[in-house]
Amino acid sequence: MTEASRAVAAAGRESFPRIVAALIRVTGDWTLAEDCAQEALTLALERWPRDGVPGNPGGWLMTVARNRAVDVLRRADTERRKLRELALLTEQEVAPPRAGEEDVVDDRLRLIFTCCHPALAMEARVALTLRTVCGVATVDIARALLVSESTMTRRLTRAKAKIAQAGIPYRVPSGPALAERLPGVLAVLYLLFTRGYDADGEPAFADEAIRLARLVDGLLPGQPEVAGLLALFLFQHSRRSTRRDAAGNLLTLDRQDRSRWDHAAVAEGLDVSRRAGEDGPYALQARIAACHATARSSAETDWPAIAGWYDRLARRSASPVVELNRAVAHGFAYGPATGLALLAGARAGGTLDGYPPALAAEAELTARQGDRVRAVRLFRAAAAMSDAPSERRALTDRADELALDR
Repeated sequence: MTEASRAVAAAGRESFPRIVAALIRVTGDWTLAEDCAQEALTLALERWPRDGVPGNPGGWLMTVARNRAVDVLRRADTERRKLRELALLTEQEVAPPRAGEEDVVDDRLRLIFTCCHPALAMEARVALTLRTVCGVATVDIARALLVSESTMTRRLTRAKAKIAQAGIPYRVPSGPALAERLPGVLAVLYLLFTRGYDADGEPAFADEAIRLARLVDGLLPGQPEVAGLLALFLFQHSRRSTRRDAAGNLLTLDRQDRSRWDHAAVAEGLDVSRRAGEDGPYALQARIAACHATARSSAETDWPAIAGWYDRLARRSASPVVELNRAVAHGFAYGPATGLALLAGARAGGTLDGYPPALAAEAELTARQGDRVRAVRLFRAAAAMSDAPSERRALTDRADELALDR
């Protein structure tokens, strides 16, 4: 990749979402905004190698995209007001915001709330956020969400059409509406992070989730659950580089080299979590993650504290997965028999049937109880259930390890 190509890629990552957000605000046309921003990047790939990288790459892209939008609207004989507003979009719109220059950032926040409107299905919200707010290519979104590129293109088109047809406002809600809509935005960010943090996920999605969580946290200070979500991301992300060995195999928490964790991220997470309170579901998950992140070794993990936080989380936001994790925490804190009893209760409704982590949890607690023969069978059964190659290999390796130790 040439220096000019690298400059285009960097400018695109930084400026594409801002340009799209600004053009959507003025024109109200999502497709036009994306097309003009993309055409600006294409033109940059053609001209920058020949003419040199401009001093303000983002401003250059904004100017080209704005001029392209003006041309399209003029040919369509669109109302003059939109043309006048477009003319006011200058290269300062994509420069890093200075004190008092909040419109650009507000555009991004408006775009996030529009993409995450409850009228859209959750998968459409995630896809639209990735494409429009994060600038992720449609083909990459399709790959991550396990559909074809043509299917994803149609879904994005339908989502944008629904926004237009339903008259979904391009704004950040206020008052009670903000409190009502914010959990949906945070749920999308949580799902984005999870898709990037999963064993075989796309790491860039986790990076984008953290970036957007920082944006929302900076623009909506005083919202405890936003701080809780960001802190949770930071704690989890701090150990990403240690989750695999040199051969690419997954390493469980107790086998990771804690000296290689991102301690700056942990420190930031602790600082952010002070604003999160202790009652919201994300804040409670952040408290649990903090216990892991601050333990100097696996043996020094404060499992009773983690079990207590899971008790509170189960009362606040009960779900089969929360009950599963609560059972594991109690098993590590108070003995495998206690954990297995709670796990049996969590699995009683059948919701966790066919869920590999539930079987793996039973296997680990069974091994700790001393029945390694049964634990090996359970680990192999969990591996057979898993669709994720990395997870399947890790479960098989754990079964082999126990079989050799018998």
